[in-house]
Amino acid sequence: MTDSDQTPTDAPATADFTEASDPFVLFDTWMAEAVSSEPNDPNAMSLATVDAAGMPNVRVVLLKNVDGPESADRGFVFYTNFESAKGRELLANPKAALLFYWKSLERQVRVRGPVSLVSHGEADAYYASRPRLSRIGAWASHQSRPLSTRDVLEAKVQHFEAKFPDEVPRPAYWSGFRVHPVEIEFWMSRPFRLHDRIVFRRDAPRDSWHKTRLYP
Repeated sequence: MTDSDQTPTDAPATADFTEASDPFVLFDTWMAEAVSSEPNDPNAMSLATVDAAGMPNVRVVLLKNVDGPESADRGFVFYTNFESAKGRELLANPKAALLFYWKSLERQVRVRGPVSLVSHGEADAYYASRPRLSRIGAWASHQSRPLSTRDVLEAKVQHFEAKFPDEVPRPAYWSGFRVHPVEIEFWMSRPFRLHDRIVFRRDAPRDSWHKTRLYP
């Protein structure tokens, strides 16, 4: 996050985002601008979970979809191995926090909410869109578990390339999660740390939003 006492010189001009009434519309606008300005992975987001002992974990994953207004339970979708640390933690405690930070725009978005699984159809469609070697990798990698050498992983890749010479099916343990936000906060850097912040909150994923402006 920017922590400068200097006036930014390269942040793009933008409408007053604090007047927004729909957080999904505002997020879509910011994401579109990030796609144009970020050099790598504008859809990268930090994902926070907790383990069985309540110890937090955070890592970077890629946002793959944000549901449109036609969806009754809109959310932020990403995919992973259910047997990974994040997969196990989310299945045991289906709540998560997300953080997007776009350095080129000096903006961040924070999201919190309950988590559900995507449908089999959604998971199949996204999995089929991935490059072949990424699909092979879903079979070859015992994600988050000990690996003795790189050679072991590469041997597993070769094994599954031979096993699946044509179509690569989706493993039963590989699918997606949808974070249903009950809180979305937008932050934009301003000179001398007098940043702009607004937060949208609601009690449950289908409730109406209530917006609050926050001190920096």
